Amino acid sequence: MKKTLALLILTGLFSACSSPKPQQATPSYPVVEVKTENIPIVKEFVGQTYGLFDIAIRARVDGYLENLHFKEGGRVKKGQLLYTIDPAPFDAKVAEAMSKVAEAKTRVVQAKSDYQRYKPLSETNAVSQSDYDAAVANLGAAEAALEASNASLDYAKIQQSYTRIFAPISGIIGRSEARESDYVGMAPNPVVLNTISRIDTILVRFSLSELEYLEFIKYAKSKNAVANPQKRDADIELIFADGSVHPYPGKLDFVDRNIDPTTGTLMLQASFPNPESTVRPGQFAKLRGTVDIENDAILIPQKCVQEIQGQYNVFVVNNENKIEFREVTVAQTIEDMWVISSGLKAGEKIILEGLNSVRTGMTIQPDLTQFKSVRTTKAQ
Repeated sequence: MKKTLALLILTGLFSACSSPKPQQATPSYPVVEVKTENIPIVKEFVGQTYGLFDIAIRARVDGYLENLHFKEGGRVKKGQLLYTIDPAPFDAKVAEAMSKVAEAKTRVVQAKSDYQRYKPLSETNAVSQSDYDAAVANLGAAEAALEASNASLDYAKIQQSYTRIFAPISGIIGRSEARESDYVGMAPNPVVLNTISRIDTILVRFSLSELEYLEFIKYAKSKNAVANPQKRDADIELIFADGSVHPYPGKLDFVDRNIDPTTGTLMLQASFPNPESTVRPGQFAKLRGTVDIENDAILIPQKCVQEIQGQYNVFVVNNENKIEFREVTVAQTIEDMWVISSGLKAGEKIILEGLNSVRTGMTIQPDLTQFKSVRTTKAQ
């Protein structure tokens, strides 16, 4: 009985040792296929907003400010009365000039009378030639004095008119820099009383570095730019400090004539419709625009890329489903995607997730996944 039991135990042990080990399953990893796209090259610039017109209001004569005839921060119309300056000194100058005109007219009448009396007498030699010449000269001098007096009167009236300051354009007026009873005028320092801005169109001025300008020129001269000139007039987005985007796209409408030697930058200007007057002068904002189109660019999800000490790499799955370590060169980001300038080709498959658990030479079961990027979602 004991011998039989021992035999059964030995047989069981032998059977257990001689049975084949179970094979481990090949791990599955999600992968994405490298594809090419035509992608826009987008750049951002920091700019400042201005009104279509920002007109400074100044006093053109000296005097004490009498009244303000507008609501600060409100809208004004072209020709609307804004300020009045005490007109009394200018009224006096007008009266003085008028009296001189009257005096000059009297002299003209007297000189003309003498001339008309001497003229027929000179024809019969009844008066000397010198007396006649003196009458002619007196008439000319009197008429010249009258013209000068009229000019002085006109100037005095112009100065008098400057005591009433009117809006040169329609727009939004700001806070007044002067109050009633303040002394304003051109001396000793010109005082800007206020500023009126027309903001149905808003201007944004920004600068390009010299290097960026040279790159822009190269693009403008490239075949793509020549074949597709509309790209140079592409819409520009205006982005505010809170990240919101102005609902109306703008256009580049001005490039300065020279690069500023003190800053090494070139000033450009874009204009944006602003029918609701939501954008005001003086805001700082970003401009975002397409400067080029890169054809057949390689675009992969950022989560596929590892960065180690400034070097970027991915894990490529070859035709035998084995992992290869590949170093790549990245160009720029477009939302949640990397643009790859070298290291990958269209049609190759790369690991999407689980990068920390794979190693070179490892065999996997690729699970081809359609990556749902932010960029794709927005496009839909």
